[in-house]
Amino acid sequence: MHNQQADWRGSLRSFAHPRVVSMLFFGFSAGIPLLLIFSSLSLWLREAGVERSAVTYFSWAALAYSFKFLWAPLVDQLPLPFLTKKLGRRRAWLLLSQCSIVLSIVLIALIDPSKENALTIMALAVVLLGFSSATQDIAIDAYRIESASSDLQALMSSTYIAGYRIGMLSSGAGALFLASGFGSSMESYSYEAWMFTYIIMSLTMLVGLVTTLSVSEPVSAELRAKRDYSSVQYLRFLAMFSMSICIFVGVYIVGADQVEQLKRDVGSYAGNEALANFSIECLRLIFAVLIVCFFIRLVSFTSMYEHQLIQDSYISPVKEFFSRYGIRLAVLLLVFVGFYRVSDIVLGVISNVFFQDMGFSKTEIASVVKTFGLFMTILGGFLGGVLSVRFGVIKMLYAGAFLTVATNLLFMLLAKTGYDIELLYLVISADNLTAGLASAAFIAFLSSLTNVSFTAVQYAIFSSLMTLLPKVIGGYSGSMVDNLGYSNFFLVASMMGVPVLYLIYRIQKHDTFKNL
Repeated sequence: MHNQQADWRGSLRSFAHPRVVSMLFFGFSAGIPLLLIFSSLSLWLREAGVERSAVTYFSWAALAYSFKFLWAPLVDQLPLPFLTKKLGRRRAWLLLSQCSIVLSIVLIALIDPSKENALTIMALAVVLLGFSSATQDIAIDAYRIESASSDLQALMSSTYIAGYRIGMLSSGAGALFLASGFGSSMESYSYEAWMFTYIIMSLTMLVGLVTTLSVSEPVSAELRAKRDYSSVQYLRFLAMFSMSICIFVGVYIVGADQVEQLKRDVGSYAGNEALANFSIECLRLIFAVLIVCFFIRLVSFTSMYEHQLIQDSYISPVKEFFSRYGIRLAVLLLVFVGFYRVSDIVLGVISNVFFQDMGFSKTEIASVVKTFGLFMTILGGFLGGVLSVRFGVIKMLYAGAFLTVATNLLFMLLAKTGYDIELLYLVISADNLTAGLASAAFIAFLSSLTNVSFTAVQYAIFSSLMTLLPKVIGGYSGSMVDNLGYSNFFLVASMMGVPVLYLIYRIQKHDTFKNL
């Protein structure tokens, strides 16, 4: 009994470790941009008179989080002039991405979405914010895994989640309070109110900037052993990557009008506009990726293609993962990573609009959903970290998956009941407590899958897979609600999490994870 109490005290004392504490501030910096892309922006757009389906489509601007593995090798390999020599590999990219986030938020603030053609310009600014924020995430994840031993990873995940949620509180509830205080509402839209709100939000990123300049660069023998390349080789690599991105974007722009017409024709013929849109967008994405692959294949015959640099940056991290776990287990792990948070994220995209449609005011959403929900998430993250250390990550993954399915069903009850502030407290308590617990265990699990020699790339692949499918589906959540109604939508979103329990069971059967 005495030893157990000592173990619990030891686990709790570890929260005071400097590296663990630093993740609280980095988590805050990572949490700021997310709701400025999702819920706060969606309420701004709704007040500006933008249709609900168009509002949820804006969540696709955050798909940069899901494709960040494509430029993670740049963050891992490419030195930044002056900054890398002065700050180190990780801190240099942290500083650059954080400055870019500040610039992106200010650009969004300068655009009024109620004006004609403003949505296209705002979308570009939001994409830049998503890209910058995803780049910051790559650097933070690599820093976290490289800066401390595996026994601290669950606790670092907990403090990261706590900081992340506090950042989300600032850009979620904080933004709503500010916008309301400055005089904007559904009945009386004020662009100036939202402009000042987003400018103030950009200043909160100073927390991340100060933290980056205060912490020390993690020392990793594996990183120091990486192959060094010349500036010309890095520039060729960067040029090829930049050209690939331009081609990818160009494919989307060139056929935009034809694709929209095709969506209308297919939707009318099939009698299901949402399904037609989803199918066509998937085909459009696949086509754009194939064009880029064809371009890279052509470039591979020229001097621009740095074979060894590409090998070290893209191929070696993937090859090492599959060789370490074997093809069957590796595929199972990737499928699990892609599905674990699907139920939670898909529901989250539409949640703020749902609360508003149920009659809750911005002030109530800010105080209950954001502020009270924050403390529930932090408590859940704290429990997830400590319980993962005490009972194992796998058991907490089971608990998180089961509770996610169960708590998401509570949204059906709220949809049928309508405006009920006490029920809202109950739903938010259960949902956020579960989200915090599940996230802490899941981040610790992902960290355990990562080889420190390929930290940035492998973790970026995992975290990209974690959000790719949910965000693609979430972009259609507005259309799904229009077709199914809120109750049926919440049932479908909840059931998406059921297969996850079977995937955890399959993973646990392998010897590698029996003691995790």
